[in-house]
Amino acid sequence: MLRKSLAVGPVGCNCTVVVCPITHEALIVDPGGDAGKILALLPKLGARAVGIVHTHGHFDHILGTREVAAATGAPVSIHGGDLDLYQGLVRQARHFDLVAEEPPQPVQILAGGETLRFGQLQARVLHTPGHTPGSVGLFIAATGGAPLLLAGDTLFAGGIGRTDFPGGSSQQILRSIRDKLFALPDETVVVPGHGPETTIGEEREHNPYVGRRASAGRD
Repeated sequence: MLRKSLAVGPVGCNCTVVVCPITHEALIVDPGGDAGKILALLPKLGARAVGIVHTHGHFDHILGTREVAAATGAPVSIHGGDLDLYQGLVRQARHFDLVAEEPPQPVQILAGGETLRFGQLQARVLHTPGHTPGSVGLFIAATGGAPLLLAGDTLFAGGIGRTDFPGGSSQQILRSIRDKLFALPDETVVVPGHGPETTIGEEREHNPYVGRRASAGRD
């Protein structure tokens, strides 16, 4: 698989374009701003966007959605638990002294467990509530390479997502990580919603909030 992540928008959301190398069909995940940079990436990768997927509905992950969707014609997907957040983008942006337009209506409302196909690749949708009620991760297996997890703001390198926003839950996010994300192979490369990449094995062992050493410290 081909992939490229770039930090976009006012708080550096990791937007990732994942491309099937056979058909050049691509998913755009979390277009959180700087739509021109995201769109310029597509011809560089020889890619044609066939889907726009959001890991959750916070403003910094959807600010560029309207422009990217209009330019590519790609359908938008988001989990139903975050639909109100997504549709409240203008209100969210105003709270942070930003200006935004209404995002396009999602074509697919996710529930978790779906398989999103792009070319000969597929992304499995993992519902991971905790940061928001409708947070999801996208797991993409790769032939001949490490699998990929686009984790949104659930799991970070050495951290976990905030749970002090409305709809957040510390119990849920820990359960989501332990039961769903840590069930993935150790070699899985994790692209979080912000900051550097990591792996499932690294976080399972060393994450100070939810890794083995954290668990040992509570025993």
